[in-house]
Amino acid sequence: MAKRTFSTLEMFLIFLLIMMTAITVALLSLLFITSGTIENHKDSGSHVFSTTLGPTATQSPTATQGPTATQGSTATQASLVTCTPEPPLFQNFSGYHIGVGRADCTGQVADINLMGYGKSGQNARGILTRLYSRAFIVAEPDGSNRIVFVSVDIGMVSQRLRLEVLNRLQSKYGSLYRRDNVILSGTHTHSGPAGYFQYTVFVIASEGFSNRTFEYMVTGIVKSIEIAHTNMKPGKIFINKGNVDGAQINRSPHSYLQNPQSERARYSSNTDKEMVVLKMVDLNGDDLGLISWFAIHPVSMNNSNHLVNSDNMGYASYLFEQEKNRGYLPGEGPYVAAFASSNLGDVSPNILGPHCINTGDSCDNANSTCPIGGPNMCIAMGPGRDMLDSTQIIGRTIYQRAKAKTCKPALGYSFAAGTIDGVGGLNFTQGTKEGDPFWDTIRDQILGKPSEEIKECHKPKPILLHTGELSKPHPWHPDIVDVQIITLGSLAITAIPGELTTMSGRRLREAVQAEFALYGMQNMTVVISGLCNVYTHYITTYEEYQAQRYEAASTIYGPHTLSAYIQLFRGLAKAIATDTVANLSRGPEPPFFKQLITPLIPNIVDRAPIGRTFGDVLQPAKLEYRVGEVAEVIFVGANPKNSAENWTRQTFLTVEQYEAASASWQTVYNDASWETRFYWHKGLLGQSNATIEWHIPDTAQPGIYRIKYFGHNRKQDILKPAVILSFEGTSSAFEVVTT
Repeated sequence: MAKRTFSTLEMFLIFLLIMMTAITVALLSLLFITSGTIENHKDSGSHVFSTTLGPTATQSPTATQGPTATQGSTATQASLVTCTPEPPLFQNFSGYHIGVGRADCTGQVADINLMGYGKSGQNARGILTRLYSRAFIVAEPDGSNRIVFVSVDIGMVSQRLRLEVLNRLQSKYGSLYRRDNVILSGTHTHSGPAGYFQYTVFVIASEGFSNRTFEYMVTGIVKSIEIAHTNMKPGKIFINKGNVDGAQINRSPHSYLQNPQSERARYSSNTDKEMVVLKMVDLNGDDLGLISWFAIHPVSMNNSNHLVNSDNMGYASYLFEQEKNRGYLPGEGPYVAAFASSNLGDVSPNILGPHCINTGDSCDNANSTCPIGGPNMCIAMGPGRDMLDSTQIIGRTIYQRAKAKTCKPALGYSFAAGTIDGVGGLNFTQGTKEGDPFWDTIRDQILGKPSEEIKECHKPKPILLHTGELSKPHPWHPDIVDVQIITLGSLAITAIPGELTTMSGRRLREAVQAEFALYGMQNMTVVISGLCNVYTHYITTYEEYQAQRYEAASTIYGPHTLSAYIQLFRGLAKAIATDTVANLSRGPEPPFFKQLITPLIPNIVDRAPIGRTFGDVLQPAKLEYRVGEVAEVIFVGANPKNSAENWTRQTFLTVEQYEAASASWQTVYNDASWETRFYWHKGLLGQSNATIEWHIPDTAQPGIYRIKYFGHNRKQDILKPAVILSFEGTSSAFEVVTT
C-alpha cells in the first residue's frame, strides 16, 4: 500500500482537532473552581423544633428555574456584640439530653483530587491532619423531639452523601433520624479529597466518582452520629456571641460596594466578624462540647498544597479538643469541638490581601489582575511566613475567641477565573460581563448552545456553562434543593445549601429574625450554617451579581437567588412560630444516581524494589535531634489509597517514646498531630516511597524515640482478585535532647 500523504488543509484540521481535544480536557478540569413534622411549643424554652422543605424547580417571572423567587425584604439591624475576656452567659436552656461524637472520615490521601480550588494536578500526596465528622444530638427528655447537627471536615456536603447517610440511619434507627431533623454541614476545607458527588459538574471536577472515599466518609459521619446517640446524657446548653478581629478580609470588596450605601452604612465592616458559640455541659457542669459558627474561608492552605488537612477551622478544633482532652492523642477523647462554616462566600483568611507575586504590587482591583502576568499572578497571602504558619495563626485566633467566650443553574466566565485565594488554570479574569467567541465556540461544539431563555435570565452574566440545560450522563447541577431551619430555644440554625456572601447572610439572617418576631418569637438568634445538605455554589445579593466577580458568576440560579432563599426561609420561620409545620409540603425526594463516572486513575499492584519489602527503611533517622529540628525517615511505601479500603489502622504513622519504667513504647503523636507530616512519593511500575517527618516541638520531653509507618499494599496474583495486605515499618531509635 502506498504511503498516505496529507494536504496542508488536512494537517491543519488534524492539528485543530488535537487542540480542541486538549482544550476540552482543560475546560472540563475547570468546572469546579473555588475554589418532618415536630411539635412546636413556643411557650417553653426547652424544646427542639425542626423543619425542612425540598422545593421543586418552578418558574418565576423574575428568576431562573430553581427555588421560587420573589423580592425578599430586609429586617431591622442586629446589634453588634463586642468580645470580652469572660463574657456572661446570656442564654441557658435546661432540660435537654445531649450527645456528642467524633469519627474519622478522611478517605483517600493519594491518587485523588483535592476538592476546592479546581487546580489541575493538585492531587493528594499524603496527609498533614486527619479529617473528622463531629456530631451533636439534642433531644427533649421524653425523646419526642430531637435534632442532629454534624460538622464535617470536607469541602462541602454532597446530596449523594446526605442521602446515603440518611438511608443508613433509617436502617439502624428507623424514623428517629430523618431528612427533617438532621443537618450535615461541611467546614469547606479546600484540602480534603474529592470524588463523593453525583452531579456531573462535580464528578468531572473530581476526575470521577471514588466509591472508596465516599464509603469512608459516609461510614465516618454515621459513626459519629452513633457515638453521639450512645453518649446522650442530661445537660444544659449555653449560647454566646462576640466579635473576632484580625482573621478575615473581604476578597471581593468591589462587589460589596455594589450594595446600597444606606445598607452598608449600618455595618462597621465589609465582613461579618460575629462568632456564635453553642456550649454544651452535663448537669454537673462538666464540658461535653461546643459548636462555633464564624464566617471565614478555610483556604489558608493554598493551591500548591498536596497534603490532606482540615485547614484553619480544623486547627481551631484541634487546639480546643487537645486542651479539653488532655492525655489523649488527637482525634481521641470525649470532648468534641466543631468550628462550622457560616456566610463565608466572599471572606478570606489571607489578611495581607492580594498582591502580584512577581512584583509585590497590590492587585486589589475589580478584575484581580496584575499588569504583568495577568490574574494568574494575583494571589492573597498572610498573615504568616508560609501557608502552614498562616493556617495556625488564623486557627489559633479563632480558637482563642471561642475559648474566651462561651434560575436554572449556570456558571459564568468569572467562575473560571477563581479568586485571589486560588486563581484558575487559564487566563480568565473576574468581572467579565461579555462572552469570548473562542470559548463560546468550544462550548457550543461540545455541549450545545445555551438557550436564549437561560442567557436572558442570567444577565449580566455571560454563560460559560449552561449546566441547568445539561443532563448527560446525569444532571450537571441539582434542581431539588433542601432548605432547613432547626431551633433550640431562642437559637435558630438555618441550613444553607451553599456559600452566602457577607451581605447575603446579613439580609437572610435579618429576614428570618423579623419573621420570627412578627409571629411572636422575639429576640431569636439566627445562625447561618453554610454548605449544608447539598452544594449549590454561591449566593450573592442582586447588586453584587451585577459586578460578575467570581462569587456572582458562581451564583448558579441567577440574580434573584437570594430573594428565593429568603422567601423560603421566611416561610419556614413562620411555620415554626405559628405551629403549622405539619402543613408544609416536603417536596419531592432528590435522585440517587446508580451509574457514575469511575475514577480516571486506575488501581495498580504495589511493588517493592528488588531485595526490599514494604516498610523497609530507605533513609534512617539520625542518632540525635534537638527540639525544633525535624526528624525524617523514608520507607519503602505503597499507595495510601489502599488504606481507605482497609481499616486495620486509622493512622499512617506514630511517633513513640520509650518508657523505661514499663520497658515499652508509648505513642505520643500520630498523623492527626500538626507536628507530623506524611508524604507519599509515587514512582514507576507500582513502586513508591513514604517520607515521615516529625517537627519536634519545644514541649517534647528529652528521651528515646522511634517513628513507625503503617500502610497497605495491593497484591494480585494471576487469575485471582486483588487483595489488600497490611504492613508496617519501624525506624531505628533516636534521642531527642533539649537545646
